[in-house]
Amino acid sequence: MQKLMIIFRGQAKESYSGFTDFMLRIAGKANEMCHPPQLHITFTDATPPVISIIPFRKSKIGVLSVYYEGGFPGEELLSFLAYCASDAINPSGRLAGAWSVEEALPVQYQKTWPDFEITPGVCLLTLFRRKTGTSHEAFLDRWHNSHTPLSLKIHPLWHYSRNVVLDSVTGSSEHWEGIVEEHFRRRMHLLNPFSFFGNPVTIIPHMIEVYNDTNAFLDFKTIETYLVREVVFRS
Repeated sequence: MQKLMIIFRGQAKESYSGFTDFMLRIAGKANEMCHPPQLHITFTDATPPVISIIPFRKSKIGVLSVYYEGGFPGEELLSFLAYCASDAINPSGRLAGAWSVEEALPVQYQKTWPDFEITPGVCLLTLFRRKTGTSHEAFLDRWHNSHTPLSLKIHPLWHYSRNVVLDSVTGSSEHWEGIVEEHFRRRMHLLNPFSFFGNPVTIIPHMIEVYNDTNAFLDFKTIETYLVREVVFRS
């Protein structure tokens, strides 16, 4: 199964509830037009905490993940992308782009709630690209074989969707090489530093270890992090 991740940007004066409604509508339209085997969205639904150990962006963002069979998006999915780019949906540049990705799930939740309900807990959405001077091969090796095991060891991850960007389907001006959705069963597991990084004895060493690891292969100046929620439309 293949996966397409479509990113939408909220407008500055738009309310979070208004952007949430937009993401729910666009996911419903994708479900209606494409009938994909799996479909889910992550989106900002509220202002992030003012004080946080994670530098959350305050702008609004939504990611629509559409799964499909075959080597390239079919006519129905391409028609949906054209709909997303139309003036009716995209008058102010909502559509940031669509990217085909290779997904891995190093840890996966067991879904016990119905489709169309908000997934329990919260999610950390991160968009990034490699550090200048780092080859694509070295970037993937460090990400998969160093950073992923370290994250699983330190952070209380409940579900980890790791997506390597393969290609831009829409020719977007935005350039990303990795899109990660890290889910936490409880809000405090992400927002409380002693839950996210460990107890008072280990928190500082863990923070240093994570910083040194990510700084070795990621372009820190361009990383975007968001506090988001998830809704699964088709599981």
